[in-house]
Amino acid sequence: MARKAIDAGTELILVAGGDGTLNEVLEGVANTSVPLGILPAGTANVLATEMGLGHNIERAAAMLPECVAHRIAVGRLDGASKPRYFLSMAGIGFDAHIVYNLSDSLKRLLGKGAYWVGGFSEVVRRYPEFLVEVDGVRHQASSFALVSRVRNYGGDFEIARHASLLDGCFEVVLFRGRTPLPYFKYLSGMITGRLPEMRGVSFLSAQCVRVFDPEDRRTYIQVDGENAGLLPATISLVPDALTLLVPPAYLRPGHDEPIDPMIPRRDGVE
Repeated sequence: MARKAIDAGTELILVAGGDGTLNEVLEGVANTSVPLGILPAGTANVLATEMGLGHNIERAAAMLPECVAHRIAVGRLDGASKPRYFLSMAGIGFDAHIVYNLSDSLKRLLGKGAYWVGGFSEVVRRYPEFLVEVDGVRHQASSFALVSRVRNYGGDFEIARHASLLDGCFEVVLFRGRTPLPYFKYLSGMITGRLPEMRGVSFLSAQCVRVFDPEDRRTYIQVDGENAGLLPATISLVPDALTLLVPPAYLRPGHDEPIDPMIPRRDGVE
């Protein structure tokens, strides 16, 4: 629909929905000059939260006239299925398995709570290790890897704390631990803001990431909270790919304040 509207001469695309809806529209708007604006109306609204638009659709609509049309890079996933663009993040392993198994009815009923229910139902599993090749260097992830353009995860936590839509790279976060126990520790680290200080978590910067399982087991991948198939996959950054309407405050130095003012920002070990 977005591509047809652009072909017909439209000069602006507004998306009322969540990150999944925005991801679908991105397929039609990427690599054009038509600006894309966000009216948050979804479950988590990760991108709207990241830019300071919040969750209230009326407030976001009132902010649109002040927004700046800014050209940004987007992510691109190449795997077993057709290539797919994304704005916020790609997740491999644990969270992608939750997305794959999450029922639409539970999501409609519980909203973001559905992901918590799905997550706790998965903690009894043992997940296979897989390899993550970051700009040509191989690393091992035990069950979860995040390739992100945004700081916040799910609209509630800050994981990739140095990521930004304005930068020309991804922040890659790798987690180690095949049993449930380390992930309770990582969850507490996300809540307290101490995740970068924890053993078992690695933070890297990259423009191209290749993820694969040498044993070819069923390891899922998600982009912007939507199921995107199985490994292997290559995730690359496409520069100058989208004109996004951004609040002016997001473009100013110092926009990378903590999402939750109750969580102090700390300099962790990278």
